[in-house]
Amino acid sequence: MSALPATMSCVEIKKPGGPEALVPATRPLPQPKDGEVLIKVAATGVNRPDIAQRAGLYPPPPGASDLPGLEAAGTVAALGANVARWKVGDPVCALTPGGSYAEYCTVPAPQCLPLPAGYDMLRAAALPENYFTVWHNLFERGRLAAGETVLIHGGASGIGTTAIQLAKAFGATVLTTVRTGEKAKAVRALGADHAILYKDNDWAVEAKKLSGGVDVVLDMVAGDYLPKNLGLLKEDGRCVVIAIQGGATATVSAGILMMKRLTLTGSTLRPQSIASKARMAQGLEDKVWPLLAAGTIKPIIYKTFPLADAAGAHAELERADHVGKVMLTV
Repeated sequence: MSALPATMSCVEIKKPGGPEALVPATRPLPQPKDGEVLIKVAATGVNRPDIAQRAGLYPPPPGASDLPGLEAAGTVAALGANVARWKVGDPVCALTPGGSYAEYCTVPAPQCLPLPAGYDMLRAAALPENYFTVWHNLFERGRLAAGETVLIHGGASGIGTTAIQLAKAFGATVLTTVRTGEKAKAVRALGADHAILYKDNDWAVEAKKLSGGVDVVLDMVAGDYLPKNLGLLKEDGRCVVIAIQGGATATVSAGILMMKRLTLTGSTLRPQSIASKARMAQGLEDKVWPLLAAGTIKPIIYKTFPLADAAGAHAELERADHVGKVMLTV
């Protein structure tokens, strides 16, 4: 560690609030613990959980950095004890427990992945949070299979653009909901078979007309979307809730769950164990990284901001005009 600086630039949450709560700061360099690596960060993504943390609604798990930031790409700068795969200087991208709005961050070694062939740091940094989330929820929990039909809410988001491409790559028919005609055009270009304008239509009625029913729903809205999602599912269908932008409560029929043998599930990624994230990482490296390297799928980057303007990046994400990811370069 002697060749590394004693301090680093970062962005802190001064107090819970709007984007202006994000302020540049200087902190001591974090030290990698047993099983961790220290990454010199080149780029990081901006995600909805960062906004929730900034607002005081999503505290970091015990032992994690209080700095925001759930993904990073960069080079390994130092190793903690008992790290076998990585060496200093290796380029990696990683799902971080927090702390990537900074020049350096620590991360458990099993949550690191190599850069897909041909990828630069910016594109690699756009991968971890979305791809871990989609892989776990759509394929592990939702069990989406070739020949099935999936409804993906929020198709123009970072999660949505990732889920559309992965679902198509693995042989599914994709319906998605979006806010505007421009976003509908963008998601169709990514492979969506149908894009429903949810502000102009009863999206559930439209989805039923288009599909007759779906096998899987990936839901980041919840609230009053939830009973409609269950109504759209075919027998043995699966609804996976990954965010609650429309509210955390809903009234659903236990009868429909029983009669159609439905699965209603959900998850959050950040609190899961290192072992669980290591399993997800292995699945991604085996099944998804070759598709990224081949250009079959790709991260969609909407806009990039410097780290010092993290507030501007958050304001951009909250405007909800984006298609794909908002990124920070360090």
